[in-house]
Amino acid sequence: MANVESPVRGLGGALPMPAWEGLIRAGAARSYAVGDVLVRQGETGAFVLCLTAGKIKVTRSEPDGSEVLLAVRGPGEVVGVIAAIDGGRRSATVTALQACVAYALPAARFRAILEGHRLTDQLVRHVVERLREGEDLRSELAQLSAQRRVAAMLLRFAACDTSSRQVIEISQSELAGAAGMSRAAVAAELSALRRAGLVVTGRRRLELLDLAGLRRILLEG
Repeated sequence: MANVESPVRGLGGALPMPAWEGLIRAGAARSYAVGDVLVRQGETGAFVLCLTAGKIKVTRSEPDGSEVLLAVRGPGEVVGVIAAIDGGRRSATVTALQACVAYALPAARFRAILEGHRLTDQLVRHVVERLREGEDLRSELAQLSAQRRVAAMLLRFAACDTSSRQVIEISQSELAGAAGMSRAAVAAELSALRRAGLVVTGRRRLELLDLAGLRRILLEG
C-alpha cells in the first residue's frame, strides 16, 4: 500500500495518524467515478468507507419525495459511521462528486481498531458533534436573510476543500434545498454574488472566488 497522507478533515483528521493508517491497512481499496453511489439510504450498514481522495455529497430522501443535500465532504471522511455503531440502516445516500478512492472495511473491524487505540469515546464525540452541527445549522439558517443563507451554505460546502480553487460540484437546485429556499430565490442571490465578483456559476458547478467576501456577507449581513 502507498504511503497514507494525514487527512485534515472529517473523523480521519481527528484521529491519531496510527489509527487512521490502521483503518486504511485493514480496508480494501475501492474507486468511484463521478456520480457513483458509495452507500444508499435505507441499506444495512455492514461496512464503513474511509475516503482518501475526492469529494462526496451526502443527501437524504424525505417522505414527500424531495431530496435534501446535507453536506459535501472530502478526504478524511469515514462514510457509514452511525450505521456502524448502532447496526441500523443508512440514514443518507452518499454520492461521488469527483473521482474518489475509499477503503472499505467491515463495521466490526472498524470498531475493533478504534477500541484498540482507545478511541471509542472520540468516535462517539465526533458523531454527536456532527448531529449537533446539523441541528444548529437549521436553527441559524431560519434567522438569516436570503443573501446570508446562500453565503452560509457556500462556505459550509467549501469547507471540505483545502485547495486554492474552491469549486463545489452541486446544482442550484441542490443549494436551494439545503438552504431551505426556492430555486428562483437562490438564482437571484447567486446572480448578485456573480456581479460582485464573489462567485462563478456553471452547470452543476459553483466556483468561489472570494471566501473573505462571502464571510463578510455572513457576518455583516
